[in-house]
Amino acid sequence: MTDSDIPDGFCSGFCLPYQFCYTHRHSFNGFRNFSVFYPKLLILGLSDRQFTLVSFDDCMENEGVVFQSSDPRFSIGADGSIYAQREVTSLTSPVQFTVTASGPHMWETTVKLALMGQPTPSPPGNQEVKAPPEFQAPPTVIMFPRQQEISSKGLRRQKRDWVIPPVNVPENSRGPFPQMLVSIRSDQDRNISIRYSITGVGADQPPNEVFSIDPVAGKMFVTKPLDRERRSSYHLRAHAVNMNGERVESPIDLYIYVIDMNDNRPEFKNQVYNGSVDEGSKPGTFVMHLAAFDHDDNTTANGMVRYRILSQTPHSPIPNMFTINSETGDIVTVAAGLDREKVSQYSIIVQATDMEGNLNFGLSNTATAIISVTDINDNPPELTSRTFSGEVPENRINVAVANLTVIDRDQPRSPNWNAVYRIISGDPIGHFTIITDPHTNDGMVTVVKPVDFEQNRAFMLTVVVNNQAPLASGIQSSLQSTSGVTISVVDVNEPPFFPTNPKSIRFEEGVPAGTSLTTFSASDPDRFMQQSIRYSKLADPAEWLSINTTNGQIVTTATLDRESIYVKNNIYEATFLAVDNGSPMASGTGTLQIYLIDVNDNAPSLLPRESQICERINRNAGINITAADSDTDPNVGPFVFELPTFPASIRRNWTVSRLNGDYARLSLRIQYLEPRVYEVPVIVSDSGNPPLSNRSIIKVKVCPCDENGDCTLVGAVAAAGLGTGAIIAILICIIILLSMVLVFVVWMKRREKERQTKQLLIDPEDDVRDNILKYDEEGGGEEDQDYDLSQLQQPDSLEHIISKPLGVRRVDERPIIPESQYPIRPAVPHPGDIGDFINEGLRAADNDPTAPPYDSLLVFDYEGSGSTAGSVSSLNSSSTGDQDYDYLNDWGPRFKKLADMYGGGEDD
Repeated sequence: MTDSDIPDGFCSGFCLPYQFCYTHRHSFNGFRNFSVFYPKLLILGLSDRQFTLVSFDDCMENEGVVFQSSDPRFSIGADGSIYAQREVTSLTSPVQFTVTASGPHMWETTVKLALMGQPTPSPPGNQEVKAPPEFQAPPTVIMFPRQQEISSKGLRRQKRDWVIPPVNVPENSRGPFPQMLVSIRSDQDRNISIRYSITGVGADQPPNEVFSIDPVAGKMFVTKPLDRERRSSYHLRAHAVNMNGERVESPIDLYIYVIDMNDNRPEFKNQVYNGSVDEGSKPGTFVMHLAAFDHDDNTTANGMVRYRILSQTPHSPIPNMFTINSETGDIVTVAAGLDREKVSQYSIIVQATDMEGNLNFGLSNTATAIISVTDINDNPPELTSRTFSGEVPENRINVAVANLTVIDRDQPRSPNWNAVYRIISGDPIGHFTIITDPHTNDGMVTVVKPVDFEQNRAFMLTVVVNNQAPLASGIQSSLQSTSGVTISVVDVNEPPFFPTNPKSIRFEEGVPAGTSLTTFSASDPDRFMQQSIRYSKLADPAEWLSINTTNGQIVTTATLDRESIYVKNNIYEATFLAVDNGSPMASGTGTLQIYLIDVNDNAPSLLPRESQICERINRNAGINITAADSDTDPNVGPFVFELPTFPASIRRNWTVSRLNGDYARLSLRIQYLEPRVYEVPVIVSDSGNPPLSNRSIIKVKVCPCDENGDCTLVGAVAAAGLGTGAIIAILICIIILLSMVLVFVVWMKRREKERQTKQLLIDPEDDVRDNILKYDEEGGGEEDQDYDLSQLQQPDSLEHIISKPLGVRRVDERPIIPESQYPIRPAVPHPGDIGDFINEGLRAADNDPTAPPYDSLLVFDYEGSGSTAGSVSSLNSSSTGDQDYDYLNDWGPRFKKLADMYGGGEDD
C-alpha cells in the first residue's frame, strides 16, 4: 500500500459552521514499517515517534486551534501529528483515546491505535477476520459531537451535526452475514427514543437490502458479499426520527466504497490474433499489438496487466525472434533473419498477468499470436537454361514457338513472383513477343509479325527476365536472368502474288474483240523452289476478257462498252487466279481494273416523251424539252433541238426556241390548233466529235384550257381522241350494266321467298334434327363378349392376308374405278333444300360401286369346333308363303340380286 492509495482527507461531517476531518498517511519523515487501519484503528511502529496525522479544518484556516490528547502517552502537535511520549512496546491491546480540538468552539474525535504485529480484536463467535491491508475498519460508534457556543447573555446553545466518515468494505467477503459496518447514534438518545433508518441504492432502492440498519441500536450491516465490478460505491442517507416520526437530526450522506480484490483474470478479446511482418525486417520492427482487459481496478495492482511471451514455434532461426512490451503489449522483432522461404509463419503464445506481472500472486491468461512473414522481392527470377530453341513456319502469326521456364522462390502468383520477359536484342523489327503464363510463370515466345524464310532463316534472340515488382533494397539481379533463344524459320510453299494488285490500265471503250490489253503476271516468293505458275480467270462479270494460262496475257473477247451495267464509275474490274505446282499447291489472286475512256457512241434522246398544251397560242405557254445522253463530257450537251423539214406541217404548226445549253421550248406557231394528240418529231444533236443526232417523237395533247391555262376535263378527254358519240356509248353501257345487276338482285330475293314457303319432305312431327337420341343398348350377353375385333378390320394388302395363320379371312377389295361425285351441301342450307339434298345423296350412294360393302368374293375359313351355336346348315330357306319381296326392287341396285331371287313371283 502506497501513500497515494489513501485519500488525503475525509470529512466526517458538514462544515456547518465548522468541520472536523481526519486523515492518515502511510509515511511521514521516513516513517516506515507501519500499517494503518482506516479510519480509527492505527497500528503502531517501534522505530520512530511520529506515526500518524490527524487533519482538522474548522473552515477558518484553524486559527487559534489547540489539540489535546486524553491519553498522556500520546501528544498532538500543532499540525495534528500524533507523537508517542515513550516506547509503546508494552502495549498488549489496542489503545483508544480522545483527541480534542479547542478554539472558539470545541470538537472531539476518537482514535484507536494498535501495535504492529499485534492481532486485532476478533468479532463475536471467535471467528478471525483478516482485513486486507487497504481496508480500514470504521469506528465502532459514531457520536454526535457537542458544539458549545456562549452567547452575549451568557446562555449556551448547542448545535448537533452527523459526524461519519466514508466506509470502505472489501468485495467478496465470506461473512458471516450480516456483517456490521458502523454504529450510528445521536446524543439525544439519552433523552428520547430515536429510530434510525437508511435510504438509497442498496437499501430501499434496487438492489434492495444490500445494507440494513438496526433501527434501535443504529448498527448498520452489509447483508451479502459485494462485487466492485458490478458497483464500486454506494451513496446512502442516514435518518434519525423520534417515536412520532419527527426528524431529530438532519439526514446525512453516507458513502460506502467497495474495496477491490484481485478476483478477475485478464481477458483477451480474441484467443487468436493475426499479424504480419516483412521478411528481412530489422530488429525493433513493430509486428502487432495485443491487449488484455482486467475488470479489477486498474488504479491498483489488481488491474495492472503485464505481458510476456511463453513460447515461439518454430524456433528457427533462433527461439526468441520476437519480444513483447510488458506494459503496452506491442510485439516487435529482436533479431534479424526472417526469411519467408524458410519459415512463413510463427505461432507465439502470449501470457497476460495482473498484479503488475507478479506470477506468485497475479492471475494469468494466454492468447496465441499468429505472425505471417510476408514476402518481399528478395529472390530474382532465374531462367532454367542458358539457351532455348524453337522453330516457326514462315508467314504464320499468333503461334508459340518456344517455351521459357524460370525459377522464383518468392510467393507464387504475387508481383514478387510474376515474371516479365523482354527481348533486348535479335529482333529489331519486332517479329516476336513473350507472353507470361499466369499459372506456370513460363514465357511463351509468340510470333506477332510473319517471318519470311527467304529473308531470315533463323533468329538469335537475347531475353532478360525480371519480376513485376522491383527487387528489394540490397538485392542484386541474378546472372541467370538472361538467356539466348534460337528461332529457326521453316520454309513452306507460299502462294504466288501479283506485284501490282490491283493493276489499273486505261483504254477507250469500243475496243474490239481480240485486242491484247496487258500482261498480268504473278511472282513466286519461293526463290529456292523451282516452280511454275498457271493463270486462270476467277471473275469476269461481262465475259469480256481471257488470260493466257502460262504468261498471263489479257486479251478481249468482246467489245468494251463504258455504258454497260458492269462498269462502275468508268472502271471495269476482273479477278484472276495464279496457281503454282508446289506441294501442296498455293494460289493467289489479282484484280485488273480497266478505266474505259468515253467515246461519242450514244445519240441523245428527247425528254419528255409526252406532254400537253393549250389549243390556242399563249405567250407563256409551251413545253420545256431536254435530252438524255449515256455518254459523258464532252460528248453530251449543249444539245441542239430542231424540227424536221418534212412533213411541212410540223414547222408550220410548231416552233422550237432555245432556252439554254440543255433545254428548249416547244410551242405553237399558229393561233389555234384543233384539240387532239399530235406526234411531233424533234431532232436532237449532242456536242461530240463528231456529233450524233437522234430523231425523237414527243406526243403532245392539244386541249381547251381554262382561264388559268390548265386543260379542262372534257378537253383532256377530247384531246385523247374520244368524240361525243363515244362518250354517249360509254354512258349507255354503264346504265345497262346497272340494270342487269338490279334485275339479278330482285330475282334472288324472289327465289329465297319461294324456298321459305316450300313444304319439307319430312313431317314436322318426325323431324329429328337438333334432337338428342338416347339409346339403352348394352350389347350382347355374357357369351357374346369373347370376340376378336381384328377380324373385322380391312387388311391393307393381300400379302397381309396371305401371311396370316389359318382362320377366318376376308378378301374385300375396293373396285379400282373413278369415285362418284356426291352433291355438296350449301354452307347455309334452307329448309326446303334438305329433302332434295338427302334424295340426291341417296341416289349417288346407290349408284356408287366404290362404296362399301363391295360386291366381291368373301372367303370364310373353318372356325374350329366347340361352338355352342347350332349348325348353319340346319337353316332352310323357302320361297313359299305369303311373304312379298317386291319391295326389294325399291332398295336400289345393291339389293338387285336379292330382288331377282325372291321378288320374281310366279314368273321365276
